[in-house]
Amino acid sequence: MTGEVREFVKEKSRELMESATCSAEAREAAKTWLEAAGTPAEAEETKRYLEELKADIVTVDGLIAFAESEAGAKVFGGADKAKGVAQHGREIKAAGAVYCDCPACAAVEAILKRESEML
Repeated sequence: MTGEVREFVKEKSRELMESATCSAEAREAAKTWLEAAGTPAEAEETKRYLEELKADIVTVDGLIAFAESEAGAKVFGGADKAKGVAQHGREIKAAGAVYCDCPACAAVEAILKRESEML
């Protein structure tokens, strides 16, 4: 991994960790990867990190389905707000988005776009 790619991933990993929408698992994986960056453990931790990020990123279809569920209504602060999230999901999907555009998913998507440069 080049220094430029490492610095990019560090920046996006910090953004991910600071995001209110980041899962505990992704936050821990980012922390572990940051600690390993630039050390002999980096290559192995990079593989683990990428697998966790792939498991955690939410597709637009997943966002819409969740927003339209009872659990989504609870998370998003009521049925009306959840409907708005679902509508937002449909709008970004129509514009070509594949993934949710919340801060956590946006950071993960940016990292995953550089996967081949990380390995």
